[in-house]
Amino acid sequence: MAPHEVDVDVARHAGSDVPTSAVPKPKLGSSFDLDVAVVEALPIPGTEVITARNYGMSLWGQTAKITAQLPTGEPRDYFLKTISLGDTGAKMMHGEFESLKALNGVLSDFAPEPYAWGQFKNRPDTHFLLTQFREVGEQPPNPVRFTARLAELHKKSVSPTGKFGFHVQTFHAKLPQITNCWEDSWAVLYRNQLAQMVKLDDEKHGVWPEFRTVCTLVLDKVIPRLLEPLQSDGRSIKPCLIHGDLWDENTATDMDTGEPFIFDAGSFYGHNEYEIGNWRAARHRLSDKMYVRNYKRNFPVSEPEDEWDDRNLLYSLRYDLGTAILIPGCNQRQVVKDNMTLLCEKFFPEELRALQGDAPVPGLRDSMSDDEEEEEEEEEE
Repeated sequence: MAPHEVDVDVARHAGSDVPTSAVPKPKLGSSFDLDVAVVEALPIPGTEVITARNYGMSLWGQTAKITAQLPTGEPRDYFLKTISLGDTGAKMMHGEFESLKALNGVLSDFAPEPYAWGQFKNRPDTHFLLTQFREVGEQPPNPVRFTARLAELHKKSVSPTGKFGFHVQTFHAKLPQITNCWEDSWAVLYRNQLAQMVKLDDEKHGVWPEFRTVCTLVLDKVIPRLLEPLQSDGRSIKPCLIHGDLWDENTATDMDTGEPFIFDAGSFYGHNEYEIGNWRAARHRLSDKMYVRNYKRNFPVSEPEDEWDDRNLLYSLRYDLGTAILIPGCNQRQVVKDNMTLLCEKFFPEELRALQGDAPVPGLRDSMSDDEEEEEEEEEE
């Protein structure tokens, strides 16, 4: 089966303008053919499937609503996501399952409960995720209640190792993230994550020398300058469990409870402010000042406080570069280059001019992540 494809609304997913219309509501569609592996994965033995229908939209797979009857006669709905990307799809489903499991472990009503993930028996290249069904209402949710709950998640979560990272690899859509590691330094983990996106961008679009210049300076100079102070001179930050890709259409008000919830997660333990980096883009309704202001009321800004906006811009690079890779025809690569240039001009103007003139700059290295460097060293040995 060929990977699922849909026509991408570039303005909706990667535009530069503030949205003027509401988020389209997910709708029930035609009948969905359930694989036996999904039926066997239903959490309560003896459950009878009544209907399965396409529900909502996924850019990378298919989604469905399963209506079933429990052995007690009680009706029960389930949500199903399928991805036909072979091994990549398996890792995506596993990562999302573990993300939802971790989120539920902190706040059980803030994300759908995951039940199972696995492989289709009739189509081995297709993998699935089965979760609790929650009907999507307003997107994004009310800013006051939503940001209070998000801050509660960040505050209550505890890294099992006390470090930054996660126990499995998770994904930003279908892009692999550097998460299956544990780092004492948040600056190190974020550098590796951004370097991974730079590498994927090079593979997708080809090397752009002017872009590579600012990428190198951001990775090797700007990141240490802005993120190392978070964990130096007596300052510290807590590794918080984050959603990992929080935007308008991964958040909603639950139609049954009226409470906000989040889904489509690619989680790991990181700096809580990283979560807000995705809200900087005007295309996201979460960029409204009400969301950012209310989040800050619930989770105070990290020290150095006066560099919050610089860190926010730095964190936005990781999300926007992912968008540039994922959404054909968008201008996000240029946006990332421009924003990287702003950071370089502010913090390292002389080094930027030197690189632009092909002069050497001490302390720079290749933009690959530490993990990739170790892999290359092992291959050479």
